[in-house]
Amino acid sequence: MSNRALCREASHAGSWYTASGSQLSAQLDGWLSQAQTSKRPARAIIAPHAGYTYCGSCAAHAYKQVDPSVTRRVFILGPSHHVALSRCALSTVDIYRTPLYDLHVDQKVYGELWKTGMFERMSLQTDEDEHSIEMHLPYTAKAMESHKDDLTIVPVLVGALSESKEQEFGKVFSKYLADPTNLFVISSDFCHWGQRFRYTYYDESQGEIYRSIENLDKMGMSIIEQLDPVQFSNYLKKYHNTICGRHPIGVLLNAATELQKNGVNMSFSFLNYAQSSQCRSWQDSSVSYAAGALVVH
Repeated sequence: MSNRALCREASHAGSWYTASGSQLSAQLDGWLSQAQTSKRPARAIIAPHAGYTYCGSCAAHAYKQVDPSVTRRVFILGPSHHVALSRCALSTVDIYRTPLYDLHVDQKVYGELWKTGMFERMSLQTDEDEHSIEMHLPYTAKAMESHKDDLTIVPVLVGALSESKEQEFGKVFSKYLADPTNLFVISSDFCHWGQRFRYTYYDESQGEIYRSIENLDKMGMSIIEQLDPVQFSNYLKKYHNTICGRHPIGVLLNAATELQKNGVNMSFSFLNYAQSSQCRSWQDSSVSYAAGALVVH
């Protein structure tokens, strides 16, 4: 084990975001300076994983709620875009590189998760091909900069889970969500609308297409704010909204429900919503982004 060069390179640097550490740092500082601190310290956040030119400013509203003096360990749950996966997968590496600084995988927690028998391993190829976790690494590094020597990360690739599996994984993660030194980053974009995404739901009563998309997304967002996994599943079955991180969101909702059963009081609020462009015709396409935070009271 010990002699493997166990690093995951920042494979999307230079394309999805700048590879220059100083430039990236300044960009992230700029976006964060535009966001308000209203839900600190966050125990979990939902934030997008598109290229930073599209969603960097939206994501800042979630990362602004992270308190580096409280958080010591960051779980990053991202959906699998390239490989069929029916469970959740753990990385094989020790270090995730970012243009800011290297992030260290928490091998103790990885050992505990592995022991459950519920996880598989993703190959380094799968790890480096996937952007849903990587797009949160520079923001995590930036938010935690002042305490970077105390920081570990727990990257988890989330497969196309059934509702019962979302519940099982929710139970597994609930004990970690109960710990105030942990932060959960849930990686998800919202509606992918247009013919290229094979999704063109349009409720004409809302006016322009982009208004219909916003209404559809906000319907889902308000269910997430209620922390209700069953209602969220029903919403997805009814509208088939193309929320790519629906399974990581489902795991979070189930973990929160588990804690609420044990008397833990918490609330989730969305803080920002954006669309990559405003769709007005059937030829158009857009992706929606939302940023929100979970606070335990």
